[in-house]
Amino acid sequence: MRILQVTDWNPSPGGSEAYVAWLLAALPRAGHDVRLLTSNAGSAADGNADFVAPASRHPAAQVFLQVINPFAYATGRRALREFQPDLVHVHLFAYHLSPAVLRAFGKTPFLLTVHDYKPICPTGTKLLPNARLCTTPAGPVCRNTCLGNLHWLRDQVRYAFIRKCLPLAAATHVCSETMATILRAHGTHPTVLPIPVPVDTTGFVHQPAAHPHFVCVSRLEPEKGVEVLLHAFARVLAAHPTARLRIVGDGSLRPSLQALAHSLAPPQAIEFTGRQPGSAINRWLTDAWALVAPSLWAEPFGLVAPEAILRGIPVVCSRTGGLAESVVPGESGLLFDNGNADQLLAHLDAIASRRVFPRQECSADAVRSLRERHDPDLHLTRLTELYRAVSAGTGG
Repeated sequence: MRILQVTDWNPSPGGSEAYVAWLLAALPRAGHDVRLLTSNAGSAADGNADFVAPASRHPAAQVFLQVINPFAYATGRRALREFQPDLVHVHLFAYHLSPAVLRAFGKTPFLLTVHDYKPICPTGTKLLPNARLCTTPAGPVCRNTCLGNLHWLRDQVRYAFIRKCLPLAAATHVCSETMATILRAHGTHPTVLPIPVPVDTTGFVHQPAAHPHFVCVSRLEPEKGVEVLLHAFARVLAAHPTARLRIVGDGSLRPSLQALAHSLAPPQAIEFTGRQPGSAINRWLTDAWALVAPSLWAEPFGLVAPEAILRGIPVVCSRTGGLAESVVPGESGLLFDNGNADQLLAHLDAIASRRVFPRQECSADAVRSLRERHDPDLHLTRLTELYRAVSAGTGG
């Protein structure tokens, strides 16, 4: 089959870009012809995209281009003429390509994978300024809580266009039950297709440190909750002064989080490594007693959780969101209420005291079950079936 992959390739690539990159490698191996359409607002897949639509990261230009990007529409039409795909697989579009790109496909059927909350939430996080989860559909509440008047007025047009375009998809799917539940509450009815987690454990040997060692792999942004982790870990040090915390990642909050860490704990207790390549994850997890994912928002999926569990490392993470769907409490990790530092403290202390996970490892059954659920070959088989159904006009 000829398949056109379409996605925003954001300046700070995340899980959605990793998934599309996997598809671009896996689908040709399975005999499919694949091309990528994206914008130039990010790296355009490190310059490897086949069709690149002009876009902008300048706020003044985005006022218009995020509503209707005519360049994305034109690039989409050109891709159809030149590549003549059997179907189109759309991922992120609301950041730079805009809903206009969905109008470009005409009678060519497209499958929509919703990776985050941007199609239904102007902030993209479904998280209120007070760090509570938002359960209200976008509308007047956004003006009163998260957006200024001008931004809200602009987004009335933007989201009206998005709502008209979403039903054009022949099928819509998401990567977690969390996403499915939230989208259904907003009028979209996707199916759930677990994403592949192609963990490379070649050469990986889990050798837990002699003293409690926790690792957090995360973007350093408000919704990720790393500040909550720092406060909880500082209290763990009172009972376990040899405990250590390693934070792998970067983001806008890094300077303030480093300053907070310095004020709460001795310099040697908390390490910030900065952003690291995915290929280095084995190195950073080797000595971990547990991986901690303290997200405030309901993560759409949370790739770090299965990546740790498939290496046998327990995960302590937020209860509400896709992260928790990878965790079997007591077997592969522990759950706490989003943003609850007291509950997080209790779990970290239980692990540091060896009351739970005394050998710092997940149960073999939990690892096996998770591996089967996110098996790359199984995902490719199911996705190919979905492609065939969409191409044949029988939906998903």
